[in-house]
Amino acid sequence: MHAKPVDTIDRLRRGALLAGPSLLWGCSAAPTLGPGAQESPRPDWQPLLLPGKRATAYRRGKVDGRDAWHARADAAASLLRRPLSTPVTATTTAEFSWRIAGTIVGADLRKADAADSPVRVAFAFAGDVSKLPTRTRMQFHLAEALTGEMPPYATLMYVWDNHAEVDSVLTGPRSERVRNLVLESGPAHVGQWRHYRRPLAADFRRAFGEPPGRLMAVAIMTDSDNTGGHAEAWYGDVVLRT
Repeated sequence: MHAKPVDTIDRLRRGALLAGPSLLWGCSAAPTLGPGAQESPRPDWQPLLLPGKRATAYRRGKVDGRDAWHARADAAASLLRRPLSTPVTATTTAEFSWRIAGTIVGADLRKADAADSPVRVAFAFAGDVSKLPTRTRMQFHLAEALTGEMPPYATLMYVWDNHAEVDSVLTGPRSERVRNLVLESGPAHVGQWRHYRRPLAADFRRAFGEPPGRLMAVAIMTDSDNTGGHAEAWYGDVVLRT
């Protein structure tokens, strides 16, 4: 039996919301604070709530003698983002660091109902949306109607997973426009500061099979909404270098 048009639209609408950060955070203008969100002590970074989700708490402070963001998620998911508009060249590197208090019990980025990570550093890119499949374009337009923002063409996330091999690339379980590049796996480095310097263009090309477009935003995200669990983490500053 063929689905009725209204059923198809409703499924796409739910899919646009369930796709989470991939479809809800890529604007180049100043971000809008969601209801209940608190003003950031760094005005260039602003919280972004996700529809129907409890917000992760982000606080700026010092840990181990260094400035950092502290993130705490209790069955929650939201982002802290900085809008940008800058080209990415072959020599552009992204430098960042993080530390987690523990892994999330039951989390698995390969499964939609368990796709949580204690830390994510995400980069949103512009591109030619007209090249995308019809269903994806419909989700994009529905997300824009629901949130007032057109989603990014592609999102590259550096993540910590419980199971996947380090340096593997996982396609987002709810949107193929998200690719997760695993930098840490399992509990081996829990409680330690981990520092990274990543070749952004090369990582994007490996994940998506094409060169990156203009960088629209960078964000951090600690989420535990799918598992209903707890996550606590600290992030150092994210620095782009050419």
